[in-house]
Amino acid sequence: MPSLYQPKPGVCMADAIEIINVVKRFGTTTALQSLTLSIADNEFFTLLGPSGCGKTTLLRMIAGFEGVSAGEIRLFGQNIATLPPDRRPVNTVFQHYALFPHMPVIDNVAFGLKMKGVDLATRRARAGRMLEMVHLSAFADRLPAQLSGGQQQRVALARALAPEPRVLLLDEPLSALDLKLRQAMRIELKQLQQDTGITFIFVTHDQEEALTMSDRIAVMSAGRLQQVGTARDIYEAPLNRFVADFIGETNLLEVDVPRVEAGQASVTLPGGVGITCPAASDSPGRHTLSIRPERLSLSPDGPLKARLERVVYLGTDLHLMTRLADGTALVVRTQNSSRLPPPVEGSEVSIAIEEGAARLLAD
Repeated sequence: MPSLYQPKPGVCMADAIEIINVVKRFGTTTALQSLTLSIADNEFFTLLGPSGCGKTTLLRMIAGFEGVSAGEIRLFGQNIATLPPDRRPVNTVFQHYALFPHMPVIDNVAFGLKMKGVDLATRRARAGRMLEMVHLSAFADRLPAQLSGGQQQRVALARALAPEPRVLLLDEPLSALDLKLRQAMRIELKQLQQDTGITFIFVTHDQEEALTMSDRIAVMSAGRLQQVGTARDIYEAPLNRFVADFIGETNLLEVDVPRVEAGQASVTLPGGVGITCPAASDSPGRHTLSIRPERLSLSPDGPLKARLERVVYLGTDLHLMTRLADGTALVVRTQNSSRLPPPVEGSEVSIAIEEGAARLLAD
């Protein structure tokens, strides 16, 4: 399906959203601290962070449900910080779908168009097209109570898409669904975004959701941006301890760094093993080293010697909880396979480090 928002030939589209030095205060509490961020047109952009980090507050400010204490919010170059919600060409899909229980699905989807004064024939035709897009045409005459949770979620999406907003805001819309349905809806959401060409801004605290759907991710903590980048950037090259620890699993080791040259640090691991690794900090001293568990493996000639304390069975993977001679804990993640003998708890093991696996963080 072609994009609903094709730019005119020869016209260069601006960023969809620009957040410029935005501050949000609630009384004496500062929820967002001088935040600056650009979100591109036709981008699936995710705000990721723990509860209370400010991601939903930022989303509500873009929607117009919260005012701006300082700074600017621009939509395609226009300052919208003072515009009321109904004058912003954005729509929001909430965690709780808020469908009208007395209206059939087709009327729920067409409701926003009705409020905009669109004639009956046009709004029903467009609502029908939206239901076709979310694979619910056969359910047009049903009431919301007759639908499953996943179907209700798709109705809410169709309703938000029907007025053809330039930006769609999604506030943890998958959190109420079970695991299998969440996984299926991730694929559908990404496909919808690509089909419509609408900029999606998605809020979640679920790292897997962010990694699997997003063109780019902004990791937030305590009202500040910690890092912005692609899923691969965020996972493979975290800037600091918070990002490394929040995104996926990692081993964090405290190490002394004698020197950093041309972005590479020489580091001595526990047990006297020396390695060279990429560094997010250019200063020597005490730093934190991050090594993802899947970048470690058991190998007869591995340089790190450890005792295997526990084997955690996770179906597709095994988590091997090991401890080096100096007491340092290391988690090794390996694929579950019947071709390999199962590791024995209490045995002595040797651990190999994949080249380039370690990264020195800017704490």
